[in-house]
Amino acid sequence: MNFIVWLVVGGVLGWIASLLMRTDAQQGVLLNIVVGIVGAVLAGWFISPLLGVPTINEGVFSLASLLVSLVGAVILLAIVNLVRRGTAR
Repeated sequence: MNFIVWLVVGGVLGWIASLLMRTDAQQGVLLNIVVGIVGAVLAGWFISPLLGVPTINEGVFSLASLLVSLVGAVILLAIVNLVRRGTAR
């Protein structure tokens, strides 16, 4: 059950990040899920130790963990845009 919640929350966070970065038209549901989960992993490596807040990948679903995971997803999309287009947008 926790795995399904993890996929749904990752998908929602990936979708919100794609809306913020204006890449929603290029992504489908599967890519939104991947962006949300991988963004949370990136946030877990770089942002969480600085703030002391866990991410959704650690099984903690608080507002702070959702925001940290969202920031990680936005950073991931900025990196992808930078590599693909030469601009972070």
